[in-house]
Amino acid sequence: MALDLDTLGLSATVTASGISAPDYQTILSKVTEYFQQIYGSDAYLDPDSKDGQMVALVALAINDANNTAIQVYNSFSPSTGMADALTRNVKINGISRKSATNSTVDVTLTGTAGTTINNGSVKDANGIIWNLPASVTIDTGGSVIATATCATSGAVAAVSGSVNQINTPTRGWTSVTNASAATVGTAVEKDSDLRIRQGQSVALPSLTPFDAVDGALANIDGVTRHKLYENDTDVVDSNGISRHSISAIVDGGDATVIAQTIRGKKGQGVGTYGTTTVTVPDKYGNPHPINFYRSTDVPIYIALSLKVFTGYTTQIGEQIKQAIADYINSLLIGDDVLLSRVYSPANLGVVSGGNAKYYDISSLQIGKSAGAVAPANVDIAFNESASCSTTNIALTVTS
Repeated sequence: MALDLDTLGLSATVTASGISAPDYQTILSKVTEYFQQIYGSDAYLDPDSKDGQMVALVALAINDANNTAIQVYNSFSPSTGMADALTRNVKINGISRKSATNSTVDVTLTGTAGTTINNGSVKDANGIIWNLPASVTIDTGGSVIATATCATSGAVAAVSGSVNQINTPTRGWTSVTNASAATVGTAVEKDSDLRIRQGQSVALPSLTPFDAVDGALANIDGVTRHKLYENDTDVVDSNGISRHSISAIVDGGDATVIAQTIRGKKGQGVGTYGTTTVTVPDKYGNPHPINFYRSTDVPIYIALSLKVFTGYTTQIGEQIKQAIADYINSLLIGDDVLLSRVYSPANLGVVSGGNAKYYDISSLQIGKSAGAVAPANVDIAFNESASCSTTNIALTVTS
């Protein structure tokens, strides 16, 4: 009997529900059935036979082709596309994947009003060079805030007040300092983060200025995280934000670009609130001071006690520390550190039967200093961000 190749039903198909394809075992069974229809039902097709191996190769080739078709289909959507496909997709929204960034820090340059610093640079206490924008002019008040970029790639830290040396002396420029800590550099933007930003980007032309400002801030080059607040009441709100104002907390990115973005996207008559002030001109050259925050880093300390069982190793202890630190560092600006949530990363793979089977958590305390840990939540202000290093985690083990 001749085969009707149009009714095999082994290819990937697209329906109103999306794309689907039979699994490998179904394909193998169907190819085996047709092979026996051609050569006889007594054909020996077990895996140890040559014919059986050939049938398996044909089935695997069909399965591979189906999987490729599914991947191609999914690559056309930002919600399912990956890697290069996702990078290509988001170009439709006018954005691109963020590349790896160097650390940045807002510095206050002081000197004679009107002094222009060309291709200047500064140094921190460790001798690391931070490059200023190509041209910076000191304001009439005798100072100006500029964003310096670290000349050394990677996550280079600089605490408040440590960037205090002029590396390229210029007449009229007398001093430099940084009021807040540097925003450390980041790796290439992950797919998950790019998907979130793609969703935010569609709000740029929206009718709501708040969403437009939020989406625009997310797409500033170098911005690692941000949060936007709005006080649309007639009184100062609980965060201290002035009435009828917005307050942006932005980590990374050039301070001038951030100010220009807020100025260009916010609604008319809406004030801005924050401790970083950058003056930007409108289309007529009139100066407008724009205020925003750089988030204040709040190091979190943890005291963890474990009762360990047979099979526990010091490597497991390091895995626990890293899992806790990664969780806290993933929190958004203004997110409180909730004690109950810290238990989840501390219990390594408890649901899937991971290394948590080798220990039991007998005590978990958190706090803003090593001497002030307690079994209670840590409150984070709206303009603060929690961070944690594995060195801040004290681990005690008992058998």
